[in-house]
Amino acid sequence: MANESSQTTPNSTDHFFQNKVIGHPAGLFVLFFTEMWERFSFYGMRALLVMFLTSSLMNGGWEWTREQAMALFGSYVGLVYLSTMMGGYFADKKIGYRWAVVVGASLMSLGHACMAIETTISIYMGLVFLVFGNGFFKPNMVSIISEMYKNHPQKKDGAYTIFYMGVNAGAFFGILLCGYLGERVGWSWGFGLAGIFMFFGLLQFWLAQNIFGDIGLKPVKKDAAETELALDGDKPNPFTTGQMVLIGLMIVLGLLWIIFEPAKIISNGAVNIFDFTVLGLSGNNFTILLALVLFIGLLGYRITKYSTVTRDRMIAVTFFACLVIFFWAIFEQSPGTLTIFARDYTNRILEGGAGTTFKVVNSLMTIVPLSIITWVLFKLFQQTFKKYAVANIILGTSFVIIWGIAFWMLKNQIAQETLEVPASWFSTLNSLFIISLAPLFSKWWESKYNPTANVKYAIGMTFLAIGMAFVAFGASSIEPGAKTASVSMIWLILVYLFHTMGELCISPVGLSYVSKLVPARMIAVMFGIWYLAVAIGMKGAAKFGENVDKIADEKGISYFFWMLTGVSLLMAVIAVVFAPIIKKKMHGVR
Repeated sequence: MANESSQTTPNSTDHFFQNKVIGHPAGLFVLFFTEMWERFSFYGMRALLVMFLTSSLMNGGWEWTREQAMALFGSYVGLVYLSTMMGGYFADKKIGYRWAVVVGASLMSLGHACMAIETTISIYMGLVFLVFGNGFFKPNMVSIISEMYKNHPQKKDGAYTIFYMGVNAGAFFGILLCGYLGERVGWSWGFGLAGIFMFFGLLQFWLAQNIFGDIGLKPVKKDAAETELALDGDKPNPFTTGQMVLIGLMIVLGLLWIIFEPAKIISNGAVNIFDFTVLGLSGNNFTILLALVLFIGLLGYRITKYSTVTRDRMIAVTFFACLVIFFWAIFEQSPGTLTIFARDYTNRILEGGAGTTFKVVNSLMTIVPLSIITWVLFKLFQQTFKKYAVANIILGTSFVIIWGIAFWMLKNQIAQETLEVPASWFSTLNSLFIISLAPLFSKWWESKYNPTANVKYAIGMTFLAIGMAFVAFGASSIEPGAKTASVSMIWLILVYLFHTMGELCISPVGLSYVSKLVPARMIAVMFGIWYLAVAIGMKGAAKFGENVDKIADEKGISYFFWMLTGVSLLMAVIAVVFAPIIKKKMHGVR
């Protein structure tokens, strides 16, 4: 991998800001589009997976129950985020960020190809490849951004928000187009399209990687003097043999739980390795609680071994990670309970003027964001085409294909006289609102009105509570045990609007705070731990989804949403109450 020359001082990153796109380095937008196609593939497949599993055999599905499908889906998403710790370790210690991204993208391309075959073995193999691929890919993209902006911390919040816009552009078009192809043409077409664009992202990154200079290359072993300087006042804190044994035990316990807990549900109890009790706890609950207790104990012990500043900042990151668990457990009701609400309790039949309005709105929702992202693409071309022509041609080709599929989809929808809005369509609103609102939030974070970390989290959890309150209110007329209803679509639209604003306050800025609070030598591993918190939240969301029917039958589905509203408000209050303590622990980092 060749390196770009620089006229700046050693270790400076100022040269990245010489060729800027919308005020940020061109390299950020290479990552933007690579991540966009990865998220296109991830969310495109995710939009199809549960529908594929629950569809009838005659329609090409597996005819699973919703509980079985959510059990597998929850463990898959949890493993996706858990695997980031593995990917972070290999990137930090063995292969570097850049090779980790390439390995991850290659595995994910292979995974989607396997799923397109649609056999039992190929589907499970595809999910395994996707889990490991995400593990190598996800933490190291943000690690490259962190290194690129290490001398410009004041611009990090804006950079991560723009990057997050790319994430959600991919999610939007993935759900919209892969979902449409999967439902209307065939599951293999949807799974296959996801893989094609993951491969485009891989090629674009590989061919334009020199734009990152020395960032992300294979790590070089430092001599004693460099190692001491990198410690920045900390004493060396290597893992002992006993700690490595504990880590191995935690990994085994966690994997046993996250794999065999859904296996019990999917097999209707035929596969059950947790058929025992300990201290009054069922086997599966004891297993995961033991793993969590061991993890928290080891993390707390190791934090005490660092210098005061490093220790305090890691405590702050841990506090934010705890809030993130609750945020994702509530926010990720989208593929579960909110989709159930859309399918069974929402009026989605549109005729006459309402149908025409939807066609116009849906066309604008597709064309306007795609136009904005294409404009960003041309801005990137202006700065990078001479040096990275092949990468830009591949990127441009991918957009030509996307435009073609989008127009074909819209043409088919316009030809229909009576529309039934797909239940999955509402999930695209989250990504649409992020594409629309991310630039505004980016400007807010860069202005003099930029809130403190805890206030951002409090605002985000409050937005989350408002969104849940809307759907709880909208569902208030639905009787306990009711299987269908016909409430207005406006409640779901408002849910996704406020949840999106909450996400913009928490998710992208959370990544920014990790990068600013954690020493550079631990950045990828700490991103991995951050994604562990996300994984716990994702699995928690799936567990909620498994129990929604029981709560809806006993007390009504509105009660379920009011419960989540209360939890969100409680987390907002906790963020505010702990603000003075956490601000002190951050030692000047904003």
